[in-house]
This record gives sequence, C-alpha cells and structure tokens, in this order.
Amino acid sequence: PVFAWVIAIILMVLGGLAIYNLPISQYPPIAPPSIAITASYPGGSAETVENSVTQIIEQKMTGFDDMLYINGTSDSAGGSRVELTFKPGTDPDIAWAKVQNKLQLAMPGLPAVVQRSGVSVNKSTRNFLLIFALVSENGSMDGNDLRDYAQSNLEKVLARVPGVGEVQNFGTQYAMRLWL
Repeated sequence: PVFAWVIAIILMVLGGLAIYNLPISQYPPIAPPSIAITASYPGGSAETVENSVTQIIEQKMTGFDDMLYINGTSDSAGGSRVELTFKPGTDPDIAWAKVQNKLQLAMPGLPAVVQRSGVSVNKSTRNFLLIFALVSENGSMDGNDLRDYAQSNLEKVLARVPGVGEVQNFGTQYAMRLWL
C-alpha cells in the first residue's frame, strides 16, 4: 500500500506540473455570437415602433442557417432593438455582413424618419464583458473631464480591439442651464 501511495502522489505532482505546459489548440466559445440591430423612431409610441419598425426588421431576418433565435423589443421612447443570436462557433463578422445585407432589404419598408435617423448593426449583446472606471487620483479632473477624456482618447482605441462589439461611455454629460 505504501508503494501505491507513493506512485499516486508522484503521478499527481507530475500531472499538476504538466498541466501548465499542455498546449491549448482552441478556446471554446463562451457565449453564442449575437448581432444587435437598433433603430430610433422619434416621437413614436411603443406600439407604433413595434408595428412599423421592429416587426418589419424581424420579418426580413429569416433564412440564416446558423441562427438560434431572434428577440425584438420596442420602447415608449421610440427605440427598437432586434437581437439575433447565432450558434456557437459562427463567425461574427460573416453573421454581421449577412444581417447587414438582409437589413438593406428591410430599409424601404421602414418609415422615412427611421431611415433618416439611421439603423445600426452591432456585433454585441446587452451583457457587459468588462466595465472599468476612470478616477482622477489628485482631483484635478471632475466627472465631465473624465468622460471627455474617455470619449476622445479611449473609445475609438477600444472599439478597434479584435472581438470588441461595442464600447459605451456611461460618464456624466455636459449640461448647460439657461435662466431666462
């Protein structure tokens, strides 16, 4: 029994050391890729946006072989969001191009104000993978300055990183109060 214990302990130690040297050929996909289509219908109620924007886009987004499901939402502020989720392993760039092509077929059926305000297609989901905060350690920059710094120096650089679908800035925005 002692010999068996010694062999088992040696094998466990060697296995523990070897695991750091094993090659990883491919990381498995953690989440299925998603493509989000967002549109804005200024002044439209949730029902109007649903009927004239969201449903039109959803109807044209059919025929994708790798699509798992589609989810559309409309809000009372005139916003429409259609999210298409594809099978894991699907190339998000190819899926984005296919969705963009299908969206061009839906554009003539959308209201003119929606076409003018623009419809965007992003390779992203509503889930955040990373959130970070900027802090001025010496207090020389306030919230507005930090947002301006992030917007002018960080957003475009982070958006160009491979695999990043969307960069959002949640800092405070400049405001001006006019007293008449």
